[in-house]
Amino acid sequence: MTHEAARTTERSKARETGQARLPTRWGEFRIHGFEAANGSEHVALVMGDPAGSSAPLVRVHSECLTGDALFSQRCDCGPQLEAAMRRIGEAGEGIIIYLRQEGRGIGLLNKIRAYGVQDREGADTVEANEALGFAPDARDYGVAAAMLESLGVERLRLMTNNPGKVAGLESAGVVVVERLPILAGRNPHNHAYLETKAAKFGHHFDESTDPPSSGGN
Repeated sequence: MTHEAARTTERSKARETGQARLPTRWGEFRIHGFEAANGSEHVALVMGDPAGSSAPLVRVHSECLTGDALFSQRCDCGPQLEAAMRRIGEAGEGIIIYLRQEGRGIGLLNKIRAYGVQDREGADTVEANEALGFAPDARDYGVAAAMLESLGVERLRLMTNNPGKVAGLESAGVVVVERLPILAGRNPHNHAYLETKAAKFGHHFDESTDPPSSGGN
């Protein structure tokens, strides 16, 4: 059974709190801090002048401490983030929206609890979240839409394998003119995880891209 990712129908509010240089292995970004209406904190990494582009490269990435910072091979999050930053560096322009919504929105400590359910019971990621009383995917992309609006971007080419992320952004008023696959990080430890994403969330793990949209939401 395919599960729908969380979809937002309204663009949230987000206030920019400051910005600074952020040199990286893939070039220099500017890091912009944002505070959402609920007090959550998020960042955007901006290279070049994406607001001046008709449809810049964008990656909307949900925080994964275990994968992004601790090099876990249970997921493909860290390699996807690096691949997106590399692609933007090669293009010289683009945005990483980094949302602080760990564990598909259930939080870091609950994600660790869900990992424990997977280890003990052989559950997949959806079954583990549901066993703890959570939705399979509790993320909300309304704040990402608000951050993009603040950065002057309404149309974009989205680096993702997740059709639910496309739908979530479009329902918040962002025009996704093209979905670009981002294939990185497959390994023996995350094979079942990736198969679950494909079977239950409809993720695409091939090199094909979605055709450009007509420009409507």
